[in-house]
Amino acid sequence: MLRAVVRAFGDPRQVIDLEEADPVAPGPGEVEIRIRRAAINPSDLIPVTGAYRSRTTLPFVPGFEGVGKIMGLGAGVTGLSIGQRVLPIGASGLWQQRLVRPAAWCFAVPNDLSDDQAAMAYVNPLTAFRLIDAVQAHFGTAGSQRVGVTAAASAIGRMLLVLLAEVGFHPVALVRSAATAERLAETFAGEIALAAAPDLDAVLDAVGGEAGNTLFRQVRAGGAFIQYGALSGAQLDPALVAERREAVAFSFLWLRNWVHAAPRADIETAFARSFAGIRAGVLGSAIDGVYPLSQLAAALDRQDDPARTGKLLLAP
Repeated sequence: MLRAVVRAFGDPRQVIDLEEADPVAPGPGEVEIRIRRAAINPSDLIPVTGAYRSRTTLPFVPGFEGVGKIMGLGAGVTGLSIGQRVLPIGASGLWQQRLVRPAAWCFAVPNDLSDDQAAMAYVNPLTAFRLIDAVQAHFGTAGSQRVGVTAAASAIGRMLLVLLAEVGFHPVALVRSAATAERLAETFAGEIALAAAPDLDAVLDAVGGEAGNTLFRQVRAGGAFIQYGALSGAQLDPALVAERREAVAFSFLWLRNWVHAAPRADIETAFARSFAGIRAGVLGSAIDGVYPLSQLAAALDRQDDPARTGKLLLAP
């Protein structure tokens, strides 16, 4: 089988190799999955750079999100069947043709969702749910508080704008260019601001770095700043966070931490909500292209292309 492997940290376009490997038979409690689609997310690429090297063991196969069909069952597996489509979560490894994963980490996919839709039903939707929950927990009751969303034109940014408005907050879409603002305005009728906006009660930040520092300074006293990504490659200034910690609650949200701590029933409920949102057209993501795994290099080049118009999927 073909798989992508990282054996050294660095630029993803230079250190992710393709290689042939022998499939592994599922052991007790495990299932063998033929991956049908796998997403390319920033969360897949950041560990490749070595940003999280203290908790990343080399070598590894990237890919946290995707959908596959069960091809084999290990001893003792119940509740799953050959031919069933599942979302295998809990660890990386989906950028390969076949994957063995504990059955406990596999979640059934409804028949009415396409492979493309199912492959994007995990990381962004469930992260968005956790962010909304965190904002609600901070304020108690939504009362039109102004919540800024960085990278607002991204797939998850668009989800957050919708979900914030649904529960009673005032979302403020924060973007970096007039062209992006114009594109976002085609589907979002709310407030759009370039880079920063005054009088924010909270910020949901995927960028970090100096842009995040600027926004952190602008959050009103009693507000919250929740970082869930670092697209800039840098975290917020620790001194700034410490300086304002009495005025602004700062936290970093890791979906992985919740997934590994939550009861299975809670994860199933979150997926049911994700599937429903995709059906309704609220939580779906535009697709820029689907690449065979053998063309991973081209897919990674496209991932960095400013002209990219949606998510990229791999078809191993």
